[in-house]
Amino acid sequence: MSAWWAVVRRLGVLPLVLASAACSTLPGDLLPPEDAACRAWTQQLDAAVAQAGVADAEAERIPGVAGLRVDRVGEALRGRAADGGPAWVAWLQRAAALDEAGRAAEIANLPDATWPLPGAAAGVPGRDEALARSADCRRRQLQALQQATPAQREALLARARVPDRYSLGLRTLGLYPLARWPFYAGVLGWQRDHAAAMARWARQPPPLQRFVPAAPEPPVPPPGPLALDALGLPQPTPEEAQRLLAWHAPVFEIEQRGPYDRFGSPTWAADGRPRVDGAEPVVFQRIGHMRLGGRWRLQLVHTLWFPERPARSRLDILAGALDAVTVRQTLDEQGRVLLVDSIHACGCYHLFFPSAALRPRAGAPRAQEWLFAPAPLPALAAEDRLVVRLSTASHDLLGLHALPRAQATGTAYRLQDDDSLRSLPTAGGASPRRSLFGPDGLVRGSERAERFLFWPMGIASAGAMRQWGHHATAFVGRRHFDDADLLERRFEWIERPPEPPVAP
Repeated sequence: MSAWWAVVRRLGVLPLVLASAACSTLPGDLLPPEDAACRAWTQQLDAAVAQAGVADAEAERIPGVAGLRVDRVGEALRGRAADGGPAWVAWLQRAAALDEAGRAAEIANLPDATWPLPGAAAGVPGRDEALARSADCRRRQLQALQQATPAQREALLARARVPDRYSLGLRTLGLYPLARWPFYAGVLGWQRDHAAAMARWARQPPPLQRFVPAAPEPPVPPPGPLALDALGLPQPTPEEAQRLLAWHAPVFEIEQRGPYDRFGSPTWAADGRPRVDGAEPVVFQRIGHMRLGGRWRLQLVHTLWFPERPARSRLDILAGALDAVTVRQTLDEQGRVLLVDSIHACGCYHLFFPSAALRPRAGAPRAQEWLFAPAPLPALAAEDRLVVRLSTASHDLLGLHALPRAQATGTAYRLQDDDSLRSLPTAGGASPRRSLFGPDGLVRGSERAERFLFWPMGIASAGAMRQWGHHATAFVGRRHFDDADLLERRFEWIERPPEPPVAP
């Protein structure tokens, strides 16, 4: 039994097994009878994905419903979707878009030997045909679900859940109620040291190399609030999203002392290990949403990938292959930055930098990692860029300041879609492409020795790099980088600005 379970977990089969097993347990038939062929197709494709170990873990599959996936934002919006109408349709469309992105990565990463897909009706000779058939089945599913009864909506939404990234079993085995205290003392010590390092850099930073977004300067984003969808989410058009991401792309000032400080593009080496090609500086970008001040806010996310965190000694348990720093900006309705927060791609070192419009809420829980805000966000005028300062080797964020755009000169970096990391070319092997992330959301080869010490805190492979949606950011307590209420629970307005009307 234990050997079988290990194989299931390693191949990422478990979510697919559970999803298939649940298909017959939902009340009501959520697919019309004539779509039985789509059910068969989905099962065949799921089996191929599971066998190849290429399941994409960014968003969670909804058990029993093919063609839909959910993230933490979607989970938080279930109450609004439950009433039906336009909000239900918008929720379904968002869940379908998550599945479309995940399915595209899975099909791209299947080995060449997969095609034609065995057992598929009429045969599916290749990836393009698989994508087309999946899209057609997803469209049919959406049409059926838009007419779902209240009972069917309730059944589907009840299953649209994202598990937290903490293991109760590990915490129980590791005596977490007792072990948390020395860990918490270590967290407080790190916070003191980090705040002191930021103060030293504020007084006298070391020599830094500046990296700026590639020219030309992007067009100024349109003033005023973005359109809201039926769920209340700000929804920029693709063009608006790219303009906002480029307009707010930070300047990075990095203490560079070796090749480990040259950020670039993750790739797969010929030996099957992940590496970062630093020949061209690249910053990966995405948009997100989070509640703050009672409304959903647009977030702009930029991530740098480094080749490694080098060891500072023979006993450095934090060292290892690959390192990444993520900087996220939360905007108000007028496109101004309300707050910046940052993590490393392991989920570690979560820092908050609130603007003058926000303050921490009173009554924060004690003795857990709730809120570490080592400095306020500097005032950013419309003509300024945010500047992020990173240290050598550890790539710690040790400073933020504003810089007029006219003075933002330096080595140019290129912006690239974060989704591209879900399917990267390989240097040979059974498949021409492979995700940077495994079916468990972790980057194979980025493991740290700290996992042998930190496991009682309940985080799988602590220190390893991981995929969006898998960032537990507190060893003591529970906190995720993509929690929909992460900011709402920690900050409140000092003086609430006037709000635009909410779309119907």
